[in-house]
Amino acid sequence: MAGLVYGTITPHPPLLIPEVGGPQLRRIDATVKGMQVAAARLAAANPQSIIVISPHSPGYMEAMGIATGPRLAGDFANFRAPNVRLAFPVDKELVTAIQEQARQRGIPLRPTTQLFGGYGLDWGVLVPMYYLHQQLPDDLPIVSLSFSRLPYADHFAFGQAIRAAVEGTGKRVAFVASGDLSHRLLPEAPAGYDPIARTFDQSLVEAVRNKDIQAIMHFDPDLIERAGECGLRSIIVLLGALDGVDATPEVLSYEGPFGVGYMVASFSVPVEAATGTSAGSPKATPARHPLVELAKQAVEAYVRQGRIIQPPQESTPEMQAQAGVFVCLKKQGELRGCIGTFEPTQPNVAGETIRNAICSATQDYRFPEPVREHELAALEYTVDVLTPPESVASEAELDPKRYGVIVESAGRRGLLLPDLEGVDTAQQQIAITRRKAGIGPHEPVKLYRFEVRRFT
Repeated sequence: MAGLVYGTITPHPPLLIPEVGGPQLRRIDATVKGMQVAAARLAAANPQSIIVISPHSPGYMEAMGIATGPRLAGDFANFRAPNVRLAFPVDKELVTAIQEQARQRGIPLRPTTQLFGGYGLDWGVLVPMYYLHQQLPDDLPIVSLSFSRLPYADHFAFGQAIRAAVEGTGKRVAFVASGDLSHRLLPEAPAGYDPIARTFDQSLVEAVRNKDIQAIMHFDPDLIERAGECGLRSIIVLLGALDGVDATPEVLSYEGPFGVGYMVASFSVPVEAATGTSAGSPKATPARHPLVELAKQAVEAYVRQGRIIQPPQESTPEMQAQAGVFVCLKKQGELRGCIGTFEPTQPNVAGETIRNAICSATQDYRFPEPVREHELAALEYTVDVLTPPESVASEAELDPKRYGVIVESAGRRGLLLPDLEGVDTAQQQIAITRRKAGIGPHEPVKLYRFEVRRFT
């Protein structure tokens, strides 16, 4: 029964507290309802401890932070509600396990208790816990974390260390990533107004909905800066903790009536995913298409032996043609690598598949490390063979379920495959592909469409 059993992303405006927000609470009713749903799901997961990471907890520029005191408490006195007070014991065993995993992995992690001047909790922890602890025992322990200014890859790795620590304790643990989105959605927003802020929020909500870790890890730094966000690193640590966990994402609510983006998202974990076991008899592995089997053989030979296999002498008709090919690897439902070619670079699709399978496993810049041998058994493969791209005059000629799209401008070119979850309109398809290629939303572009044959 051990492992991460639930994850959630929550906002933390003190206005969410009825004693603070008063009549203003009606303006963020969607967020209140989202928090209530997240609280019910968290309670149903029956955790033995809760980890919370907050942008406002005391921390360090060059190290992650962890509160090590025996008990943490805080109130809303600074928001004219001193009688609203929460207190929690600290899960010392889990604190020690996280410290040890961080040490083993070379992730800087320092105690923050001395920075509190006591054992206080900030509103980034108090606001979500006000809702989330209501259906849980009063003595349920927590671990309070803070992030740093280290690269995003370090935060993702910190999340992975947290997951290892949780599994090592044998406990059922929930993870709460506290953070607001852009602070510049409206002219009256507290941090000023920037029209691009809404683009940031829309992109982040979409990426969370699709659990698109790569998109989140590689947001345009200028977009992040102009948005004035505070929760991105919290979210990245959560996603690192859920790496390899079969967690189903759902955006429960999003709104920004005061100029700050509030998102509530849920990551539900099936019992068998949390426990590492599954009920019932093993299911037979479905037969792979020969192209998919070829991609698997290519990756395994290269990872295990550093060897590049040759195309088979007896090839299928699909292998003999020339075409662009994308090979995507997934690990327990999450993308682990995806690289391809718009147009053919090899004598045939077999050669294209071998090349791109190896590149997907070893050269996808979105992942800090190439695929390792211990991961091979968990990988799933898809191979997409592209038709030649054809120019289109406008988005009216696109259909995101049928056609992939290529967007081109001034030497920059981006591609998005068709029939992706959460991409329902041509406008969404083009906007995502623009961002992937670093093409601004108003720059003139050439559009191309293509179809794929997907093999699994």
